[in-house]
Amino acid sequence: MDVAKDILTKIKAYQTIIIHRHQRPDPDAIGSQVGLAEILRASFPEKKIFQAGGSVEGLEFLAEMDEVSDETYQNALVIVTDTANSPRISGDDYNLGAELIKIDHHPNDDPYGDIVWVNPKASSCSEIIADFYHLNQDELIMSNNAARLLYAGIIGDTGRFLYPSTTSHTLEVAAELMTYDFNAAELNRELEQIPMSVAKLAGYVYQNIEVDAHGAAKIMLPQSLLNEYGIVDSETAAIVSLPGVIDEVLAWGIFVEQPEGYYRVRLRSKGPVINELAKKHHGGGHPLASGANAKNQKEINEIYSEIQQLCKEYKK
Repeated sequence: MDVAKDILTKIKAYQTIIIHRHQRPDPDAIGSQVGLAEILRASFPEKKIFQAGGSVEGLEFLAEMDEVSDETYQNALVIVTDTANSPRISGDDYNLGAELIKIDHHPNDDPYGDIVWVNPKASSCSEIIADFYHLNQDELIMSNNAARLLYAGIIGDTGRFLYPSTTSHTLEVAAELMTYDFNAAELNRELEQIPMSVAKLAGYVYQNIEVDAHGAAKIMLPQSLLNEYGIVDSETAAIVSLPGVIDEVLAWGIFVEQPEGYYRVRLRSKGPVINELAKKHHGGGHPLASGANAKNQKEINEIYSEIQQLCKEYKK
């Protein structure tokens, strides 16, 4: 693939490379970002490779971020992984570099960057980074930690290979990564385990979910509830997939109130396409997994009404 060669050519041309990912990172954001950084460190030990961005929000067992000064960005190549829209990039200084590369698997609605490699058919951005390695493996080195990180990213974005984005190629990539020296079972446990507070929130979700006749579901998580359980927004990611195991549920929205007063909206679906809905409400994402924002109860009602309509039309 020419774009993979073009990206490698750019990487070889720069002494300093800074890699960013999206805000509120998930395992694929960290996996693709730091997995790529680890490949480049192993392959080009003479280069300065940095992973930049804010807090990793509970994913410290995967990786930590580097402190990068504004001066470091001068004459540097910046690569952003797993980030569809430029406003979601973690770190406002990503645009201080000499050139910018985007590598992503979300729909390419915001084609920022000098070079863009977007493959919406990939299960995860970590799968794309693994493909980047394979397409250039005569010049790149896959380290054990890079394999661990990429495997974590694939596991995270496929729901342990349960989601429709999982392909035979995904499984081939994951199987090859498992040949490296890391404990996949231990990594899976680290990704899966949740604190007791989140387990109790899971019980709340099952007891308070609203589902209409067409399978449209809704869960409200106000700040007062999060405070009661001692939970921050990033920890609610662990309960997003829970409604999907209920047979009556077809598509759902989880509305998480933020300290500022607006609501973060996590949207999931078993069939109806929801990313266009998300775009209408300051969000976006995949056809069956997206995110949005609601400024108040009125917009929450609008979003849920749109989910209901999508489910109704899907069942016709």
